[in-house]
Parts: sequence; structure tokens; C-alpha cells
Amino acid sequence: MNFSAYLLRCSDGSYYAGHTDDLEQRVAQHQAGELSGYTHDRRPVELVWSESFGTREEALAAEQQIKGWSRAKKEALIRSDWQAIRSLASRAMLRDAASTGSAAPQHERNSFVSVRAEEGLSEGEGPSRSTATTQTPPPVIVLVRPQLGQNIGKAARAMLNFGLVEMRLVAPRDGWPNPEAGPAASGADIVLEQAQVFETVADAIADCTNVYATTVRKRGVTKPVVTPVQAADEIWAAPGRSAILFGPERSGLETDDVAVARSILTVPINPEFGSLNLAQAVILVAYEWSKSRQLAQPPAVEIDPPAPQSELDGMIAQLDAMLETAGFFFPPDRTPATKRTLRTMLTKPGWNSQEVRTLRGVLSALANPRRR
Repeated sequence: MNFSAYLLRCSDGSYYAGHTDDLEQRVAQHQAGELSGYTHDRRPVELVWSESFGTREEALAAEQQIKGWSRAKKEALIRSDWQAIRSLASRAMLRDAASTGSAAPQHERNSFVSVRAEEGLSEGEGPSRSTATTQTPPPVIVLVRPQLGQNIGKAARAMLNFGLVEMRLVAPRDGWPNPEAGPAASGADIVLEQAQVFETVADAIADCTNVYATTVRKRGVTKPVVTPVQAADEIWAAPGRSAILFGPERSGLETDDVAVARSILTVPINPEFGSLNLAQAVILVAYEWSKSRQLAQPPAVEIDPPAPQSELDGMIAQLDAMLETAGFFFPPDRTPATKRTLRTMLTKPGWNSQEVRTLRGVLSALANPRRR
């Protein structure tokens, strides 16, 4: 089976990166609006680049690397301009791609997948974690003896919200697959479909070099204790796979579960009510990890500058005149102070020109009401 990483151009000019085992079907789903998320309200979308890989892990790594690229690098990728990609990376270690299906010749294919770079700020993107590299694999989320299918589904949804897809289940109480997980996942089917089941924690983390146990209780185990922010920085910096363990809903991880981890991951929490449900715990950790990824955000909108002083003065003069006619300024000796107070109130917000015009329209309507 082949897996593909792909890049779509959306109607607003933005780009969406993804991966799939059926490129034609997945693109059709994006175009038809069958997938909730970033592309749903940005249609029509157009497939502008794709490449095939032998494993899902390679395709996922490609997707996540492209998501971290600037717009210029994505557009260089679309036109197979590998020289531009090299020049846009501050530091890079490049090797030929082992995959097939690229439009670029083999000797030119410096493969974005194998680029290992430390990039600073570029083209409006936020700062990346200083120690992160694009080779750092995403952490594995390990649910230890989960009890309810609904909670597994909600955890999957929380994972996919922040770009995590690899879930491992250790001895789920009600077995696997669980019919209650799908509806609760609200579309995060890829996480559930790829979920792996293990009998023991040791089996589930056997290929991981960095293991974190989440708990808010003392378990009689002395280990380094980190917050989600610290754990995310360590995961980005460390080579190899990282795993994050979450315990059963009712009691959390047992002491023996915590003992196999390298570090304890905990959050500052109300000591009188320290209970988080499973999905809440997963989303806290996933969010911190995701901060260096280029995930969808509401588009930034420029705020109009404040109105010129002359416009603001005109509005205030209009209001003063109306208040004079209405007999508001009384007693007369308090008029200057009252007018200063009104001016202070009206100059605090920093009205823009449109807001000033709107408020003046309100005042005009009050002064000359239309006959009904």
C-alpha cells in the first residue's frame, strides 16, 4: 500500500497539508466539503502537489514538515524549485528522497522529508522552538487501561485537533474496536483506525526513548517533574520517539505505570479539585506540543487606525450641541467640568473613522427622529 502527502491550495490563497492512503478519494472529500476542519469553509480547493511514500509514518512526517514551512517554501515545493527551498532554509541537511512520484528528477529531489533544519521567524509565521527539528517525530499518546469507548473517541478528537494521530491502547476495559468511540471522535476517524492495542505498558512503549507519565498525585516514585510546556520543549529537542502515558479515567496511572516512565508530566491545578477527564488531559499536552506547528488559526484582521482628531472633535461638538438643547448641562457652573468628563469618556476608546460616522448618525437620528 502506498501513502501520499499532499498540499491543497484553498480559495483564500492559503495552503493545507495532509496525508492519506487514498489520494484521489481524500482530495474528492475535501472538494465536496465532506471533511470538517480547515478546508471545509475554504472551498473550492485545488491539489497542487503530492508525493508517494512506502509507509504512513513517512507520509505523516512529510505532512508535518510542510506545515511548518513558510508560504514561500511551499510555493517553491509546488514548482519543484529545490534550489529555492535550500536557500530558504537557514540551515539544512539534505539527502535524496527514497520515495517515488515526484515531478523532480532523482538527482534534484532533495526531499523536504529529509530536510533537518532549525528555522527562525519567516513570512509571518510564529517562532519555532529553538531546539526543534523537522525530523522530531510526533509523540505517541498511550491510553493505559481506558474504560469507556466514548472517552477514547474524545481523546482521539483532542489529538487530531492539534496534529497528533498515533494512539496506542493498553488493555482497554471493553475491548477494541469499541462502537462508542467513533461518534465521540467527531470525525477523528484516522486516529481510531490506526490505534494499536497492547497488553502491557512495556509493550506499548518498547520503541520509545522518552516516556512521560501524566499524573497529579504523588505515587511514591522519585522522577523529574515537568509541565506540558517543558515536556513539549524536551520532545522537540530529543531524538527518537516520545510517548505520553494517560491512566484510566477513574484512578489514573498506577505506581508501576509511573515507574516505567523517564519523567512525570503534571499541570498546575487547583489542589481542592485536581480532577481532569481524559480528553482534557490529552488536549492540554497536545496543545503545548502543537505550538510549533503551522495549524489553522483565525485569519488576522488589520484594525482600522483611530479617526483624525478633527473627526472626533466634530462628533463631540455635535453631542454637546444636542445636550445643550436638551438642557443636560445643569447647573451652568458645572458645564465645563461635565464637558471635560464627556470628552474624556469619548476619547478613551480610540474610535476609528467608521465608528465616529456611525455614532454621529445615531446622534442625528436622535435629534431628528423619522416619522413612523
